[in-house]
Amino acid sequence: MTTVQTTGGESARAARDTFDSRNPATDEVVGSYPVHTEAEVAAAVERATEAARWWAELGFAERANRLRQWKAAIARGSAELAEVVRAETGKPNADAMLEIVLGLDHIAWVAKHARKVLSPQRRPSGMLMANQAATVEYQPLGVVGVIGPWNYPVFTPTGSIAYALAAGNAVVFKPSEFTPGVGRWLVDRFAEAVPEYPVFQLITGFGATGAALCRSGVDKIAFTGSAPTGRKIMSACAETLTPVLLECGGKDALLVDADADLDAAADAAVWGGMANAGQTCIGVERVYVHERVHDEFVAKVTGLAGKIRAGGDADANYGPMTMPSQLDVIRRHISDALARGGRALVGGADAVGDRYVQPTVLVDVPEDAAAVREETFGPTLTIARVRDMDEAVQRANDSDYGLGSAVFAKERGMELARRLRSGMTSVNSVLSFAGVPELPFGGSKESGFGRIHGPEGLREFARTKSMVRQRFSLPVNLTSFNRPKKMDAAVGKIVSFLHGRR
Repeated sequence: MTTVQTTGGESARAARDTFDSRNPATDEVVGSYPVHTEAEVAAAVERATEAARWWAELGFAERANRLRQWKAAIARGSAELAEVVRAETGKPNADAMLEIVLGLDHIAWVAKHARKVLSPQRRPSGMLMANQAATVEYQPLGVVGVIGPWNYPVFTPTGSIAYALAAGNAVVFKPSEFTPGVGRWLVDRFAEAVPEYPVFQLITGFGATGAALCRSGVDKIAFTGSAPTGRKIMSACAETLTPVLLECGGKDALLVDADADLDAAADAAVWGGMANAGQTCIGVERVYVHERVHDEFVAKVTGLAGKIRAGGDADANYGPMTMPSQLDVIRRHISDALARGGRALVGGADAVGDRYVQPTVLVDVPEDAAAVREETFGPTLTIARVRDMDEAVQRANDSDYGLGSAVFAKERGMELARRLRSGMTSVNSVLSFAGVPELPFGGSKESGFGRIHGPEGLREFARTKSMVRQRFSLPVNLTSFNRPKKMDAAVGKIVSFLHGRR
């Protein structure tokens, strides 16, 4: 972080803290951004409060129109945005474009479906309240603070930003300090579609800036990141009882049954575990394979993993670790696994370099090893042999995390999927649930709570309000001190009639 001097009007020279965004593959500075102070965050939220009122009053149709304009601007500039993503994360251009396409799909979905999901709904009022018309409304919260991650800096925060905007809220967005340029680009394109008010604003900085956003008076915080940081977010929000939505990573398991298509399962395991250098919260980290097909599956996985490579050139399959400190985590997990009797069939202790991690496939790793228990967030797989799928389910569920999972099986795929205690499961594919806008995305346990995407994601950013309207008066008002005494006995008979039968 650096401090620069700025001059404005008659004010004295003031220090402005800035930080650099760097390409993790080259350490080249690709941009400098301000470290927004608590006062600046508060001012942004104040501006957003006024903007939110205007945005909500536009109504569903006009908000959808503006969201479609934003989507079109992103699509037209997708090559430019992919380059920004590549420069700040190091991921290949094709991977950057893939997450942009997924983000566009979600913007399109909310623009089309927000009215249907969030329009007032009539509810049955029941026999005792037959004279009342019951309605549920989904009203905008006001201002939503979004704290985004660096691993998928377009797709992941879009799952909160677009849904919050479609629900009628203004958004103040703090991207990761590793990817502020991506956030700047998205906000600038939105301003082209919505120039009237600062409906979608950017703040940049480190943890203190995020903490300031939590305490700024926003109506909800949506956070994606690690579980330790999620706890800090919750603690800060607890001071003002600000509700939170947390997506805090996972230790996702892949189950392979004896009747699975092993070629497809092996391909999915390698891609699901090593794409984006394994820096995927719903990526595959653990694999449990039926003993009858274990050896054949392992041979297929090692054959595929041995052909892929990390690097900064055009032929590399994935790029560097975006966050340098993650290298130490991966190195520790591999070393611990090997020290406890595990074997590296691909990669191993020498796979972790100063920027890149080469593919690593580990077998015979004890279940209490760090590589099995903790989120590795790198291009590694642990593969374990199980006697049957009951054991596979038990081991998969024996985790502090509960985000995503996958099953490869022909006959029992859906049955096994239902038994996995995770928020999302794909059968005979990996990560597919993230690409379906209609499906809610989220987990439980250390993986957090709340949902983005789908109808549930829209309602996360709305205030549920119940209302009843009396349509006509009853002969006797039961909710009055003036009701006749004999009505109490009559009510008892009605209750017995309605609810006393088995």
